[in-house]
Amino acid sequence: MRSLSVVIPAYNEAENIEAVIASIPVSELADLGWSTEIVVVDNNSSDGTGELARACGARVVFQPEKGYGNAYKAGFAAAQGDVIASGDADRTYPFDHLPELLAELESSGADFLTTDRLHSANLGAMKHSHFWANHVLSFVSRLIFRHGIRDSQSGMWIFHRHVWAGVDVRSPGMAFSQEIKNAAVLAGYKVTETHIEYRVRGGDVKLNSVRDGVRNLAHLIGHRIRHDSPATGGSYQVQDAPVRSEVHRTRFPAMRSANASEAEGATPGCQTGSGTAA
Repeated sequence: MRSLSVVIPAYNEAENIEAVIASIPVSELADLGWSTEIVVVDNNSSDGTGELARACGARVVFQPEKGYGNAYKAGFAAAQGDVIASGDADRTYPFDHLPELLAELESSGADFLTTDRLHSANLGAMKHSHFWANHVLSFVSRLIFRHGIRDSQSGMWIFHRHVWAGVDVRSPGMAFSQEIKNAAVLAGYKVTETHIEYRVRGGDVKLNSVRDGVRNLAHLIGHRIRHDSPATGGSYQVQDAPVRSEVHRTRFPAMRSANASEAEGATPGCQTGSGTAA
């Protein structure tokens, strides 16, 4: 049986974490030959997020150093699956579509599958300022890293475990999301991209379009300079890296999380028997 680790960074997401865990279709994945562990990284939450995740059957990793990138580094270090899937704990990403996304990863022969939220069907799920800021950052990323990734800021990726061992990703914060994609391209891995449904966030939005956008832009330029400098030993060559981008051929249902929860025999909003408690 193939093994999957679903890694979810979480900071003060008590109102969302149970529903997010419940949306992961563990039984359906098992029927498809996947054993699944759910790894929730508690990024020093103060609202009991970690305790709720553990009660839902997730394996909880505590990361006291705050930051999106720091949380993912801790989660990836703890993950045991041959394939790793990621996504935020705010109910925006379609974990219920993991069977289709895993099938896309396998059928494409890719090492790293990233997702594109920036299409018209998702306009209502994201603030306009965030939508256009993401477009600008993605354009700059395509320009200076010479690839075709349409959504450089998307936080949902599915990739083979060996990719993480072969990339140099340093950002402790939000820039981690763009850096892991660009690092995968620079390292020569086969990267592909597919559209996903993006959903309205549960609770308060924690991003600041201007502040985080400027930081990510500065990080993009710094990342490019770092890998072009003589100090890197010329480990990467500047080249055009094709990235295949397409819409899934499968028509996705609007939401399957409630049915998935019922199928697992879970308590309302909570998935049981899907992970190993730490």
